[in-house]
Amino acid sequence: MSAYDHGEHPQPDPCCFVIFGASGDLTQRLLTPALYNLAATDLLPDSFALVGVARGEETDEGFRNFLEKALREFATRPLTRKTIARLLRNVSYVRADPGQEGSFGRLKAHLEKVDATVGCGGNRIFYLATPPAGFVPIVTALGEAGMVRQDRRSWRRVIVEKPFGHDLESARRLNAALLEILEEEQIFRMDHYLGKETVQNIMMLRFANGLFEPVWNRNHIDHVQITVAETVDVGRRGRFYDATGALRDMVPNHLFQLLSLIAMEPPSRFDANAVRAAKAAVLQAIGQYTPAEALRNSVRAAYDAGVVRGQKVGAYRDAPDVAPDSHTETYVAMKLMIDTWRWAGVPFYLRTGKALGVRKSEVAIRFKEAPISMFRNTPVDRLAQNFLVLGIQPDEHIKLHFNVKAPGPELEIRGVDMTFRYSDFFDAAPSTGYETLIYDCMTGDGMLFQRADAVEAGWAAVDPFLRAWARENEKNGARDLASYPAGTDGPEEANRLIERDGRSWRPLT
Repeated sequence: MSAYDHGEHPQPDPCCFVIFGASGDLTQRLLTPALYNLAATDLLPDSFALVGVARGEETDEGFRNFLEKALREFATRPLTRKTIARLLRNVSYVRADPGQEGSFGRLKAHLEKVDATVGCGGNRIFYLATPPAGFVPIVTALGEAGMVRQDRRSWRRVIVEKPFGHDLESARRLNAALLEILEEEQIFRMDHYLGKETVQNIMMLRFANGLFEPVWNRNHIDHVQITVAETVDVGRRGRFYDATGALRDMVPNHLFQLLSLIAMEPPSRFDANAVRAAKAAVLQAIGQYTPAEALRNSVRAAYDAGVVRGQKVGAYRDAPDVAPDSHTETYVAMKLMIDTWRWAGVPFYLRTGKALGVRKSEVAIRFKEAPISMFRNTPVDRLAQNFLVLGIQPDEHIKLHFNVKAPGPELEIRGVDMTFRYSDFFDAAPSTGYETLIYDCMTGDGMLFQRADAVEAGWAAVDPFLRAWARENEKNGARDLASYPAGTDGPEEANRLIERDGRSWRPLT
């Protein structure tokens, strides 16, 4: 884990932080508040410049006002004039477009001027806060202008937002295109889920406690459930979402990040290369299904009209920019197997969906039952299930569910919870989840970022599902899609997926 997470705070090198897509929603809602939080905790370098790049006309002062307005609206902690001034004292704006001849030459000249004025030492982070279609053109233009070439005195790094590809082939093409221009160590593939404290602490829980690692295997674990449930509907993102769907949007990135941390082998060393190699190995070991097996081991559904948190929600197919006969899923559940010695025979059940009744992200590890023969002549019919639950959002916690004897003369066993909540022990200020990741990029720590092989392994694992579903769409169209009322736990078909194995989902509520 980064020094940021351990309370050690080495100052990053001087640098220039260049945001492509500087006028967009990501800059406004997440990047600007995250940079402010780093400034407030003295984790920005003393020599720091922020350069916005977009296609529209804007002045330096106008961009500075845009950033300050974003802070007023989206800050996660109280603002001070001193910290605002520190963050915004070296702000500038450049109009540039990779399709516009000469504009990246002007950007290069501007950055060299900033280096000379602010003293950034030639160190630069290029943050691609743009739609995916802009990734390759921007990096290509940066390469042609000589702006990503490193030397002993300065470094150049590129942060790429998700989605990283649309399927296996597009991910391979994108990796190949970027690696023609950049070294792997220069590419920081962002998944903001890895900025969450509970996600980072999965490794601490496993490898820093002799209590858990001896039982973290097929001999003691019955199955694993990974849930990312959202109450939000598609809203105005219909055009994007109808071309993407729940699987592409969530599984190869967020859910697989959780899966790889839970299932990885202990890394040989606690550094970025060893940890990322261990995570990639897990994804590469996910069993490959035939099309028939993929259909049998997955459920996809779209929400119908319903009520979420007291608010009426229309059906997905009635949302703006969604095709009336859409066969895009807003919910997916699947069963995966990992072909390693540690996990042979242990199913991993994944589910994610929109417009559900509760917002919840968690990993639940179900341990095997203790032998109950000793209780044969007692009223005990069944012991409570032993679950270790890692709550990720909105309530960050670790919970252990185990059995105890209830007070009284009769033998009555009850399940109880022992819960650790981060808020009870740590006075952590609210954050966007991007602070750790931006800081790690500044310090050159790639542990919490995805490597090319892991990205491709993730897409390879879901590729059988995408192919099988596409084939079913051609035959049956939207008829093959299950449905669920908005505001519920999801489709009944998802319950049958896990119940046929004699198991059940943990309730969302």
